[in-house]
Amino acid sequence: MNMSIRSMLVIVLAAALAVAPVPAAAQSPQQQQVPKDEFSAVQMGADLLLGRPLGLVATLVGTALFIASLPFSAAGGNIEQAGKVLVKEPAEFTFKRPLGDF
Repeated sequence: MNMSIRSMLVIVLAAALAVAPVPAAAQSPQQQQVPKDEFSAVQMGADLLLGRPLGLVATLVGTALFIASLPFSAAGGNIEQAGKVLVKEPAEFTFKRPLGDF
């Protein structure tokens, strides 16, 4: 099990390194900026392969941290703020925005 997690992490990091320089190299100064409502295939692919999985991991880790910090958040009176930062924002990043919109 531990080896499969390492393999998945290596694949995700390799994909990130392979895709990261593409947008900067693909756009020349003469090209116009893509309008906010239109995203390139590179942006959508990077979001699909990197942004969404990392957002899902952030949501799951944030949920675990929120549960672990719940007694302290309750004592400090900031349960809503902790839930927003640790769970709601990563979940919205992962599930509510258009594909390719970073």
